[in-house]
Amino acid sequence: MLEIKDICFTRDHKKILDHISLTLNEEKFYVITGPNGSGKSTLAKIIMGITKPDSGTILLNNQDITALSVDERAKLGLGFAFQQPVRFKGLTVYDLLTISVGKKIEKKEACALLSKVGLCAKEYVDREINSSLSGGELKRIEIATVIARNPKVAIFDEPEAGIDLWSFQNLTEVFKDLEKTSKGITLVISHQERILKIADEIILLEQGKIKKIGSKEEMLQMILSEPKCCMKGRE
Repeated sequence: MLEIKDICFTRDHKKILDHISLTLNEEKFYVITGPNGSGKSTLAKIIMGITKPDSGTILLNNQDITALSVDERAKLGLGFAFQQPVRFKGLTVYDLLTISVGKKIEKKEACALLSKVGLCAKEYVDREINSSLSGGELKRIEIATVIARNPKVAIFDEPEAGIDLWSFQNLTEVFKDLEKTSKGITLVISHQERILKIADEIILLEQGKIKKIGSKEEMLQMILSEPKCCMKGRE
């Protein structure tokens, strides 16, 4: 269980997160959505330890992790996929997956992970992570590294950002599979209706506050009825 208690964060005299409290449970798929600037990505980075809150507490299975570093949180089972994946010159996809798992793995294991995210393993396992890879390819490789860790909490920050429609359709299938098979907590920051439809629960943020939390059925009905709300990419 991940508990977020009374988290506040201010930047340049603007309140980005205003007393945010959430409880996230294992084997559930959560999507945080909301207008641009509502604090979604900031909250994700605070959970991972990339950004430090001004106040509040974060507990993982009753352990206070608020003061822990990104590396320390990763060792406890938190995984994070960025909006813009990092390129690593000189590092192959296989190398990155091995680092993510934390031990030497066979290439067939790496290939199995790549297959899970819709990549033809033989074509990618020895590829260098550089500018020859598209944004969609990088996204799927990064998601494979998160899956490889089998984290207690998997966080994906706007996985649809900067990728083409074909790649997004493949990513949607990856998240559907995660929703069915993951034993941990999956948390996705997204505007996309297709991803919202996968969620067990949707958390709506507005102006740094939680406006509403509910099932996808009730939340989608509310969101889709508000033309000025957070939805985009409804194809």
